[in-house]
Amino acid sequence: MKLSLKAATISALSALVIAPIVGAPGKAFAQPTGTNASYIGGGIAAGVTNGGQTGDAATFGGNLQARYAIPNTPVSARGAILFSNETSAIMPIVSYDLPVFNNTNVYVGGGYSFVEQNGKPTPLGNRNSFVLTTGVETQVARDIILYSDAKLGIRAYENSPASAVSFQAGAAYRF
Repeated sequence: MKLSLKAATISALSALVIAPIVGAPGKAFAQPTGTNASYIGGGIAAGVTNGGQTGDAATFGGNLQARYAIPNTPVSARGAILFSNETSAIMPIVSYDLPVFNNTNVYVGGGYSFVEQNGKPTPLGNRNSFVLTTGVETQVARDIILYSDAKLGIRAYENSPASAVSFQAGAAYRF
């Protein structure tokens, strides 16, 4: 009888120790929630490439960016305007958003860049092009988002096969 009571006690204690680990992985290993914030903001934009032609030099400017988080999906509709003192590039973009920490996402996406005046420099080249982007966004307060990303404009320079790279950073207001 002592042997079976001892075995029962060990079994019960083992179940108490193992059950929380096996039975509730959602609580023991909580997934990050990211942010589902839709926002509009602005900041700086720095082109770091040139197309090899006169007037293709890397350009510093600004950015306006917006995100609309599509409810119940990891997809967002984004818009960006990169501008210089001469013209701007307007970009509709669709992204896939991945939560990495609470209130923080990384994202990858693609879209198209429409340069208002072809041949005039923007931080992302001087002609219309396909655009790929990757970035990070974090909600630092109830209505404040900080974002940073990199954009690649494919064949984004006139009379050149060169692609353009631009880095952006800014702050946004959640709506």
